[in-house]
Amino acid sequence: MSADHLPVRSRLVHDALRAAGIAGDIVVLPDAASTAVLAAEALGVEVGAIANSLVFWSDGEALLVMTSGAHRVDTAALAGRLGRGKIQRATPEQVREATGQAIGGVAPTGHPAPLVTVVDEALAAYPEIWAAGGTPHTVFPLTFDELVRLTGGTVAQVD
Repeated sequence: MSADHLPVRSRLVHDALRAAGIAGDIVVLPDAASTAVLAAEALGVEVGAIANSLVFWSDGEALLVMTSGAHRVDTAALAGRLGRGKIQRATPEQVREATGQAIGGVAPTGHPAPLVTVVDEALAAYPEIWAAGGTPHTVFPLTFDELVRLTGGTVAQVD
């Protein structure tokens, strides 16, 4: 499917998906799905199958955490597991600078440069997961293994 109908940010994500050999098409939703609950409702899937893209700041750099929509990230526990200093939420400006995308639509790819990424091990329980496609109105399907390969992420418990 052509990506011409997609917003610019989503076209970047589409191109990165194709370059990685991932076939899932980006879907444009009629309403913004800027939270896991909204995305799950729009797609008719369990909230746990939504791969939330959360951007944090740690050790002077952005840290992307792809977490199941059913989980909250325990930043102190995650910092300990990863051997990092404090992990704190990135500001909207830091998110935009690191990803080129706005909060609520951050995709796991299509960023100006690769981000250090952690992938929630709980997402492996779902045969198909959905992630944001670069805007709050766009999402795409992929498998857990594809997400790990796409991001080069470290699989870990995040909650």
